Amino acid sequence: MSSSFNGGIKFSLFGESHGKGIGVVLDNLPAGEPIDLEKIAEFMARRAPKKDGTSTMRNEKDIPEILSGLYEGKTTGTPLAAVIYNSDQHSGDYGNLISTARPAHADYTGYLRYNGANDPRGGGHFSGRITAPLCFAGAVCAQILEHRAITTGAHIIKIKDVLDKRFDPVNVTAEQLNSVKKRAFPVTSDEAEAKMREVINAARMDLNSVGGIIECAAVGFPAGVGSPMLDGLENIISRLVFAIPAVKGIEFGNGFDCTDLFGSENNDEFYVQDEKILTKTNNHGGILGGISSGMPIIFRAAFKPTPSISRPQKTVDFKEKRDTELVIKGRHDPCVVPRAVPCVESAMNIALLSALIENRYI
Repeated sequence: MSSSFNGGIKFSLFGESHGKGIGVVLDNLPAGEPIDLEKIAEFMARRAPKKDGTSTMRNEKDIPEILSGLYEGKTTGTPLAAVIYNSDQHSGDYGNLISTARPAHADYTGYLRYNGANDPRGGGHFSGRITAPLCFAGAVCAQILEHRAITTGAHIIKIKDVLDKRFDPVNVTAEQLNSVKKRAFPVTSDEAEAKMREVINAARMDLNSVGGIIECAAVGFPAGVGSPMLDGLENIISRLVFAIPAVKGIEFGNGFDCTDLFGSENNDEFYVQDEKILTKTNNHGGILGGISSGMPIIFRAAFKPTPSISRPQKTVDFKEKRDTELVIKGRHDPCVVPRAVPCVESAMNIALLSALIENRYI
């Protein structure tokens, strides 16, 4: 099934952007894990639209109703199911798009894949709205990881051509990862925030959009977890990151920059400190041969500019097979990147917990 993940953790996402609700079913979670619902609400609030001009004006509370799998504040070990009811749909904004392909959207490909039976309102199941239950799953997994002193965190390192400072790949700490989560705009410097906000708001005023890059790290993850070839940690993380609409690329460690280096520059030399094996640098991003090395796990994900823009665009009516023009109505983010930060963290959280369970560390 296309919206299911089957690893150490099994989960399935369901719902459409303008349907009655969206949700997730998580299976194979360890039993007896305390889950703080207030922390889940705080995590999901980071994904919610902001009233600062950087995101959509759609106002969804995103309060998950837990249907099963939690009893007296702890996981039962049976499927944990949660639903988030939609309440602020403007389906009329999509009346002119039943057979009109919005550029850079999945309207045409979804129509082909499901023989025209797909729900086109707001993108249906292809919508970024489906990242809300993904964040619920990620928030649950984050708490289970925290019980084992594993911390994840993410921040924006680029919006269009404005840069923020990267995490230190060797010395990034749990305190730093938790600190950036508390910022209303998840970057590490006030200067970068001001410039990024300016770029986003300029795009919005120009009826346009911008993209960017999110960096995510994990510390405290044990060495020796993962598998080679098709079930490596990079494979699992990448699969989940690409579940986030608008993601177009991912790189681990120094990623594509390694192509500019000699092997002597790119290789991370090992050494022993306090009987622990470490590397002096972390160009490998904490993963070697698909298996964790014990160094911080670090990757970066690239996001395209929001495809829904209010400018007139050339396209086609794919039922009548004729050229046409459209102006997209509705409420859309001029940049999805700020709200996508907890989504990227969620992908990391699910992947790492799944790998721990699959490798019998839990």
